[in-house]
Amino acid sequence: MRFADSLSGRLFALTLGAILLTEFLIFIPSVSGLRTQWLEERVAAARIAALALEAAPMREVSDELSESLLMKAEVLAVAEIEDDMRFQLLAPASPIEGPMRSIDLRGSTMMGRSMAAIFEYFSPEGEILVVSADGSNEARIIEIVVPQAPLKATLAAFAWRVAGLSLIIALVAAALIYAVLDALVVRPMKRVTISVEQFSRDPGSWTRRLSPTTRRDEIGRAQNALSGMEEAVADAFRQRAHLAELGSAVAKINHDLRNSLASAQLVSDVLAKSEDPRVKRAAPRLERALERAIDLATATLDYGKAAQRPPRLQSVSLRMVLLEAADEALNGGAALMQTDVPPDFTFQSDPDHLHRIASNLMRNAAEAMSQAESPAHRIDVSLAPGALVFRDTGPGLPEKARANLFKPFAGSSRTLGTGLGLVIAHELAAALGGELALLETGDSGTAFQLTLPGLPA
Repeated sequence: MRFADSLSGRLFALTLGAILLTEFLIFIPSVSGLRTQWLEERVAAARIAALALEAAPMREVSDELSESLLMKAEVLAVAEIEDDMRFQLLAPASPIEGPMRSIDLRGSTMMGRSMAAIFEYFSPEGEILVVSADGSNEARIIEIVVPQAPLKATLAAFAWRVAGLSLIIALVAAALIYAVLDALVVRPMKRVTISVEQFSRDPGSWTRRLSPTTRRDEIGRAQNALSGMEEAVADAFRQRAHLAELGSAVAKINHDLRNSLASAQLVSDVLAKSEDPRVKRAAPRLERALERAIDLATATLDYGKAAQRPPRLQSVSLRMVLLEAADEALNGGAALMQTDVPPDFTFQSDPDHLHRIASNLMRNAAEAMSQAESPAHRIDVSLAPGALVFRDTGPGLPEKARANLFKPFAGSSRTLGTGLGLVIAHELAAALGGELALLETGDSGTAFQLTLPGLPA
């Protein structure tokens, strides 16, 4: 990176510019004061020369003395004005030629003097200044004639001196301020910037993390916050890598376990046909245990997928999907599914996603109702404006299950449940552009509302 494009270069240029601007703002009243002083000195010398005339007879002096007084006062001519009458005190030794410009020192303002001083640098060469000021008493006005060239030369020399001195001061001050700010601001910010760039390329790196600092200002707090963030993100990346490896291993174990359980289930089916009374008593328990294990392995594998496949929209018979989902989820159990969906109702959706959502909701409802004392186990699926409502006659969801309803491995109300059924159904509903939400729950049952695009409003 070029120095001019870096923060250090810009900081140096900004500091230098600020100091030069400050010097210029100080220069304007300084040059204004110098100009006023130069003019007032000549007016004062002219007053002294005018006093010398007071002692002369008829207020007249010889040409030699007049020329001497004018030379000492550094003016070309001196006159007084009293009662609108103009009296030539010291006449010029030779005719005055050149453009005339009047300057009145009486009652001038600071702004006016400053503007006039700046104007002197750009005024034409060879001007003659006619300067008016207060005379020896209040009734008199003294008027002097001076060449403008000496004033302009004095102001130019002053400007060069101030410019050179200002540049030296600005360079020294800018260098000192730059060195201090570079040590206190730029270098720490450079370390932070380099750390951020390196960390963005390798977030899991241990060696490129920014170390904490003892500074308590804004930069120190930012560096410490970034250091903590880098440590947390690096730990999260390592944990994610570990979880990914663990998840891959669990998926493989679940896959092999499900195959083994399927084989064990075949053996249990054979054992169920045995005439041995002890086998007949143990076989149902073994079969239920195997079914629960297979369901757990299947749900875990489904949830472990990176993402659900995108929906494939097509014309779907909603009633047919609900009936097939009930056959799979209830599997001839005690719960019955009733629906008011017309047989001829169709809409655009993904039948597989819709089937999995409905089967998960019905399976959860059937398992919840199996814990209820009421023998009337029923699942009602009804059409609502823009949604489907799944209502059961179960005992309702406990508080813990409601608080963690769509969290994996946390939202189940059953001892051996994983809570993945509702999580998968919730994700599938979102993939279809809809939403699955708990409508109500209590002693009389639980109702879930499945909002889907395409359903009648």
